[in-house]
Amino acid sequence: MPGEPQEDCLFCKIVAGGIPATLVRETETTLAFRDINPQAPTHVLVIPKAHYKDAAALAAGAPELAADVLRETQAVADDEKLDSYRTVFNTGAGAGQTVWHAHAHVLGGRGLQWPPG
Repeated sequence: MPGEPQEDCLFCKIVAGGIPATLVRETETTLAFRDINPQAPTHVLVIPKAHYKDAAALAAGAPELAADVLRETQAVADDEKLDSYRTVFNTGAGAGQTVWHAHAHVLGGRGLQWPPG
């Protein structure tokens, strides 16, 4: 059910404290932590604490929570002292989504080319 923790979800386990992560920020509704396979000097994931399978499901099911995630991407960038940064939502396997819990990547600290690879 959307919004409910999923037993087999890596990020739900991180939210519950069952799997360690290097936390950067936490709010009532979101959690931000460092990516274990960083693609830039700053690579932080911002997730809703509630489970939604991807960004599209999050936006449709809980738009206020989607706004919380986006707001936290800016807070992460501010905390990391990034002048510019990229926010990425991978939605679907073809786009590179590997964890089926909505999450935003905050990438910065190096030049980011366009189009992305």
